[in-house]
Formats: sequence, structure tokens, C-alpha cells
Amino acid sequence: MLRLTWVQPEDLLGHELRQAAQDGREPSAIAARWRAAGGAEAPARAGASAQPPTRYLRLLAEDLLDELADLPGKLADQEPTDLARIKALCPNWPTPQATSPLLPPRPARFQAAWLGRAVGCLLGKPVEKLPLDGIRQLARATGNWPLNTYFTARGVPTELLAAHLWNRRSAPTSLAENIDGMPEDDDLNYPLLNLLLLQRHGRDFTTADVARLWLDELPAGRTFTAERIAYRNLLTGLEPPRTARHRNPFREWIGALIRADVHGWTNPGNPAAAAEQAHRDATLTHTANGVYAAMFTAAVIATATTGTHDIHTCLRTGLTVVPPDSRLAKAIRHAVQLARQQRDFDTVVDELHAIYSPTHHWVHAIPNTALIAAALTHADGDFTGSICRAVSGGWDTDSNGATVGSIAALLSDTPLPDRWTTPLKNRLATSVGDFNGIGFDTLARLTHQETARP
Repeated sequence: MLRLTWVQPEDLLGHELRQAAQDGREPSAIAARWRAAGGAEAPARAGASAQPPTRYLRLLAEDLLDELADLPGKLADQEPTDLARIKALCPNWPTPQATSPLLPPRPARFQAAWLGRAVGCLLGKPVEKLPLDGIRQLARATGNWPLNTYFTARGVPTELLAAHLWNRRSAPTSLAENIDGMPEDDDLNYPLLNLLLLQRHGRDFTTADVARLWLDELPAGRTFTAERIAYRNLLTGLEPPRTARHRNPFREWIGALIRADVHGWTNPGNPAAAAEQAHRDATLTHTANGVYAAMFTAAVIATATTGTHDIHTCLRTGLTVVPPDSRLAKAIRHAVQLARQQRDFDTVVDELHAIYSPTHHWVHAIPNTALIAAALTHADGDFTGSICRAVSGGWDTDSNGATVGSIAALLSDTPLPDRWTTPLKNRLATSVGDFNGIGFDTLARLTHQETARP
């Protein structure tokens, strides 16, 4: 029996009910109809429920998804998706760079960023989807707490391994004893796609260009959550930006954020341009806070890529492209304040989980972006400290580790520690384009070329 993840209407409805409550709509009457008909909650951690529904339930789910989309929202004015309206709400929007841009950083800085992204992703892969207490217990069992190196199964008691199973797809390639090069992951596939995007269309690419590139180069089975929904919508004839809205309860999740790095890398010192590129990319799949998370990340990275700012300046700059009254801006500001006040990072994480875990899915952009900001702040931008804090904080561990690794690597004045990078063997596996097996040094050179292109 094939239960395709992230697209089946009966599984989408529960997520849309939660999303509706978060963005200021009133879904209780629709929720009551769904439950009265025997409809189930959304799967808590997986993308599909175990059993197929009746034909009636599936049809009802489709109708209710459309009804939910028509409900009026209370937050539309303070959380727009249109770029002009976003800018109008941002009083400190960065001044666009003059016509003479900064000289692009040397390829070594881009190589560090690619490696940092891969290392952080790899650190988080085996514990993706695990609850916070499981991550802590597994790390403590091997003396790796506070987290300081890759996870291992060696020495973990059998009963603990049975209670907290490693991510089944990632453990064979991402536990310390199994690492042999960088395995494929969507957190690296999307930067590769955006490198292709700039090579083929330049900085003036459109959202439609992103869509065509995906259809040409991205296998559908390598997409998840909002990206899979948008891909499906494209195949049914919908066009952007409707692809981000139609029956897409994941439109404020983390997918657009993990696509933002290349937009930041290739706009050093120009956070406004980086944020605008990220917006054109993100609106294929996301709206509102899902888009802001990508814009924030791109602006932070554009600022970090110059090598002349500390992490706190970078994060403040990132906030200038996010509507200040949005839920994302409030979450980031609170997370940064927590990280500054608390000496123990576990205390920071526990408070963030107390706020967001009861109401937000573990892939939602708001809690994950808050955790990213907190980890970078608490570690003062140090590479090892930042990626270990991000991953030890749970939720979307590999994505958070990847983004934090990219940013912290750009801030480092020295090469990344060999203990992190040597296991990658300068080799990246992917199903995107002709990149399979490519070295991080080659990716750095290609990124440098796109940065230098007028």
C-alpha cells in the first residue's frame, strides 16, 4: 500500500486547521465537522497517516481545505506576502547597494560556507524527528553532552536505542562510524538548485524560472512539505504564486528558509538584494512568515559574507527585512533576548519548546528560525558552539544545523576544524543536475563566479 507523504488531503487537513488558528482565522466550526465525520488529526511527525481513509472522508477533506482557505484572517495587514507591502512595513529596510558592489570574497570563504552548511546538516541528520529528551539521552549516553561532535551509536545502551530510534534514512550515512562523504540531503540539494538558477537566469530570475528549473532538475521524490505541494500544484497547471497557497498547509514551514543561502552568498554586503532574491524564490512555495524566514536568512548571510561584521550585527540586519509586528520578528527578538540572558543554553531551549511545541509542528519556520537566532547569539557566532547548540535544540535538526553552519563558517577567521570536515572527503552526493560527487572546492569556485557576475 502506497501512502504518499505530504500530499494526501486527509493528512493535510489537520495541518491546515492548526495553520488557520496560527494566522488569525477561526477554524473551530470546520474542525468540528471534520471530527464528527471521523476525521483524524494530522500525523504528529510523519508525512502520511498509516491507513487510507474512506472515499467520503477524502472528498470531505478536499472541500474543507477549500473552505479554510476562504476564511478571513486577522493578521493579513501585518503579515503580507507581497514584496512592496513587506517593504512598506519595514522602517529600516536596508539601503540598496550602490552600482559598484563589493569585490566578491575569495573562493575559500565560499568553500567554508558550503562545508559549514554540510557539517551542520550532517550533525543533525541522525536525530531528525526525535524528541528533545531523546536527543539529550542519546548524546549523554556516549559522553557527548553538551553536544560537541557527531553522534554515534557506539556505547549507547540497547534499551535506549530501542526507545529513541535514529532517523532510519540518515543513520546509515550520518552517524560518526558511518560517515563516508556528505550524503544527499534536501538542505544541500536546494543550494545546488539555486546555483543552477543563477547560472541559467542570473540575478533577475523570476519565480516562474524557479518553477521551470525544479521541473527540469528536481526529482519529485526529493521534495517535502510545501515544496511537494507546490510541485503537485505546478503539475496540475497552477502558476506561482497560487502554487504556494492552494491546499498548502505547509506554507509557513521551513522549506523556503533552507533555500536562502545562495541568495545571501552571492550578494555580499547587500542584504536588500539578497532578501529580494529570496522572496522571488520563496513565493513559489510559501507565504508570510515562511517567506520572511527565507528573507531574514538571506539578509543575515549577505551581511556575514563580507567577513566584517559580528553575528549580532548580522542578526539585527536580518530583522530589518522582516515586518516588525509579524510573528516571526517577535519570535526572533524573544529568542535573541533569551540567549543573552541565560547562561545555560538548555534553559533557552526549554523555554522555546514550552512556547512553541504545543502549537507548532517541528518543521514550522517560526520556532526553528527562533532557535537558529538563539544558537548563534548564545555561541557568539563560534562555529562548533553554534552548530551544536542548534542541533541540540531539537525540531528540524539537520536544517537548523545547516543554516547555522553556513552562517558561522562565514564568520570564522580560521579554517573549520578538521574533525568536522575531514569525514566529508570533499565529496557531496546529490540527485540534482550533474553535481553528484562534486567537491566543495569546486562549488566554492562556481559560487564565486556567480558572485562576480554583473
